[in-house]
Amino acid sequence: MPIPATQALRALDSFARHGTVWEAAEELHLTRSAVSHQLRFLERELGFALLHRVGRGVSLTARGRRYADEVRKALTAIEEAATEHRDSGVSGPLVVSCTPGFASLWLCTHVGEFHARYPDIAIRILTPQRRGEVSSREVDAFITFGNGNWPNRVVELLSEVQFAPVCSPVLLNKVGGFIQPADLLRVPLLHLVNFEDWTRWFALARIEQPDPETGIVFSDMNLLLAAATAGQGIAMGDELTCRRPLETGQLVRPFELRIKATEAYYLVVERQKYGRAVVNAFREWLHARLVETKIEAR
Repeated sequence: MPIPATQALRALDSFARHGTVWEAAEELHLTRSAVSHQLRFLERELGFALLHRVGRGVSLTARGRRYADEVRKALTAIEEAATEHRDSGVSGPLVVSCTPGFASLWLCTHVGEFHARYPDIAIRILTPQRRGEVSSREVDAFITFGNGNWPNRVVELLSEVQFAPVCSPVLLNKVGGFIQPADLLRVPLLHLVNFEDWTRWFALARIEQPDPETGIVFSDMNLLLAAATAGQGIAMGDELTCRRPLETGQLVRPFELRIKATEAYYLVVERQKYGRAVVNAFREWLHARLVETKIEAR
């Protein structure tokens, strides 16, 4: 049996100690929904019931309590080992270049976890001068969005992307809701870089004679989502960078129809830097945390 994700085990441990989902969510700095998803995911992974549900209430089964006790012992041992060997861990400078949207909407909300795990790594995060830039003497690793074709470099897929329409609930109420996809043409369309995403989505939705090349074009995701959150129009958003505004209700999805982006997020490293301990520590943490993020979003 594969070892369950650490985040799911921590969710179980916190729930077992506190007895409520909301207290576990508060301790772990997650939403209640995310903790519930983690516990359900863990049940599926283990193949036995951890929770006993009666109405809106939930408690641990007898087997779940025994398993949670064992998990607490294991997590305590891991934490003690980390403390004991912290001074002999990986150290040194690490410069990461990251696209503005991914940096502000995902990396900056999780990078404190990396710093806590590797306190002796002096990490510095930059944003590139140009979209798709993967060349700079001072940068050790690049997180970029593109087609994956960067010759003479080590390229690792981080996350594929699916887009769906997102907008402010204020805008949704203002127009009286959207009944069918064609209704989106009644509000300004917000575009990222070009018109491709909306063109493909309208084609998938089988909207006759749409005019996707209208509205406002933005150069990065931060600007696009700021406008969408402020009710200036409707944008195409992905699960990764829009997760928090969707969970908090700043954004909503009027339709679940999604298109797969023609590009994806990648980690790109020059070959001579790939073997550095600080780079390996970051890439391993990055891959693991992105997997946990996807589990939390289920």
